[in-house]
Amino acid sequence: MIDFRFDGPPGAAVQIVLAHGAGAPMDDPFLEAIAGGLAARGLRVARFEFPYMAARRATGARRGPDRAPVLLATWRAAVAALGGGGALVIGGKSMGGRIASMIADLVGARGLVCLGYPFHPPRKPEQLRTAHLATLRTPTLIVQGTRDPFGTPDEVAGYALSRAIRVAWIEDGDHSFVPRKASGRTRAQNVQAAVDAVAAFTAAL
Repeated sequence: MIDFRFDGPPGAAVQIVLAHGAGAPMDDPFLEAIAGGLAARGLRVARFEFPYMAARRATGARRGPDRAPVLLATWRAAVAALGGGGALVIGGKSMGGRIASMIADLVGARGLVCLGYPFHPPRKPEQLRTAHLATLRTPTLIVQGTRDPFGTPDEVAGYALSRAIRVAWIEDGDHSFVPRKASGRTRAQNVQAAVDAVAAFTAAL
């Protein structure tokens, strides 16, 4: 059974489902800020954890992410528990968004939102995770920091991405949208920019 955490009004027209990244739980500061910002815009947000992270919460024992079949099955179960893909915008942080992108077409998701997509491991640009993105049919928004080591603007510009995908760039943001102090921007500003991009995307679906 999947344990969800909800933010925002229950009767909202759009429900967004977010999964966490590989190393942090569903209530880490990044997802808390994103979920809170979207809820303040009148959107309903559901968050959940993959089995390995739920076990960490219960036992305190740290281990790596579940294998892909488990991650994919957990995402499908979360979608089913929330009424099916047609009623949902699915996605998440890094790994959570990547796994969502792999099932979005299969579950008929209304939309897909990836917050810091891991196009490749840091410093390993040859190990691309983009093959399925070339044929993705689900309307998709990827929100990416311009300094993200998992995929920079110059790199992403060269990828064969589906026409269903739009990329919103967060100025001077890293993988969690945190800017350098020298940029003159703050983390709060960048998180707000991400929230604004997601809210505008969902409103247009």
